Amino acid sequence: MTTWNLEGMKTHLFICNGSSCMRKDAEEITLAIRDEIQRQALDQEIHTTRTRCNGRCKDACVVIAYPQGNWYRVPSTEHARILVQDLHHESLYNEHVFTLREGTLQRTAQTTAIKGIEKVKEG
Repeated sequence: MTTWNLEGMKTHLFICNGSSCMRKDAEEITLAIRDEIQRQALDQEIHTTRTRCNGRCKDACVVIAYPQGNWYRVPSTEHARILVQDLHHESLYNEHVFTLREGTLQRTAQTTAIKGIEKVKEG
């Protein structure tokens, strides 16, 4: 198994490859993100990891950027490439689903509100 030297890394992208995202082209989106990172020579700045379900299936395909703490809806390979370009230029890709503010994930106004199911049930 590979152990990468991640010193100097600015962004870690967690790309959902859970079953709902896979049905919405997560494989192609993953490959497009990795290809765009390579095309832009950003291998020393952006690292990627495939994950299983991130729990936001209605927002598929979900990509999470850390340490920024932003969760993105990436519906196509074109959006995937734009996301990488925007991360590099520090502009705001407009498909934020959540963003980390003051230590708490908060839904953003840029996307249609899909509240989701509460994780903690009352009673």
